[in-house]
Amino acid sequence: MPKKNNLVTLLLVLPTLAWCGVAHAEEPLLVVGHLNPDTDAICSAIAVADLKTALGIPAQAIAQGPVNAETRYVLETFKLPQPPIVSRVAGRRVFLVDHTDYSQAPADLKQAELIGFADHHKLGGLTSDRPVEAWAAPLGAAATVVTRMYDSAGVDIPQGVAGCLLAAILSDTVRFKSATTTADDKKAADRLARIAGVTDLDAMGRQLLEAKSDIRGKSPAELLNGDLKTFAINGHKVAIAQLEFADLTLIRSMKDGLLEAMRELKRDGYHSVFLMLTDVSAVATELLFVSDDPAIPLQAWGLKSEGDSVWMPGVMSRKSQIVPALQKALK
Repeated sequence: MPKKNNLVTLLLVLPTLAWCGVAHAEEPLLVVGHLNPDTDAICSAIAVADLKTALGIPAQAIAQGPVNAETRYVLETFKLPQPPIVSRVAGRRVFLVDHTDYSQAPADLKQAELIGFADHHKLGGLTSDRPVEAWAAPLGAAATVVTRMYDSAGVDIPQGVAGCLLAAILSDTVRFKSATTTADDKKAADRLARIAGVTDLDAMGRQLLEAKSDIRGKSPAELLNGDLKTFAINGHKVAIAQLEFADLTLIRSMKDGLLEAMRELKRDGYHSVFLMLTDVSAVATELLFVSDDPAIPLQAWGLKSEGDSVWMPGVMSRKSQIVPALQKALK
């Protein structure tokens, strides 16, 4: 619950309460992450819903799809329920986390009332009829942004929620190895670990990667769509998916199947489909691609491809190392 006599909390809460009004009391604010949700999207939604509820604004975390193996492990570890899958938000108040792109948001978002967002990516073109609550920063995880929201409101983070946010930071920064990692991410992780009672961040990171790397029983199409995001880049429809492994030994035998799944997806109007096979130990990515323009790797990164793939040392981040280069190349 909010700390007593906290002036900052009152100043933050009162305008939002006035805006939402008593008439909305029976319908909680919906907090939702992007399509094909990952741990950062799910945990950030759970945390924002908890924070808003603590501030007197009933809120519910929802998801646009089933949670992945890593996220399921996190929720079970910290005893948090899986958010229900909700596909329609028209007529409801909505708060977005971990994205601001219509292509990743609920399909009927334009028929909903956008209340705000918390994100760590580039702005994705959202518009609104009214002013919104905006939390955005160039950090390694949306969970770090959400941690700032708790601090600004003067609200204590529950132990389970802290563990979930910690896992999201470790996952999105790839145990602080990603180029997107900042000092603020590490500071937030240390604080969240103390609240959650986690004493070994490295061990937790390894457990997350083990859960994330479990591909048993999954088809190439399921693997491709597990962490896939669609972008509109200079008029081109582009899909970028990512899989992370301790090493790429397990996935190499499935390369042909993955490429076929990418070709099948491309038939759905995509200019290009990319799949990042990220080797966490090597701090590198093998990028598979199917594109209308096979010279994309050379144009975007100055790298010559070997047929349908290119090896990219030091590349681990979709948002900071793949998307910006494609924005320049796809003109």
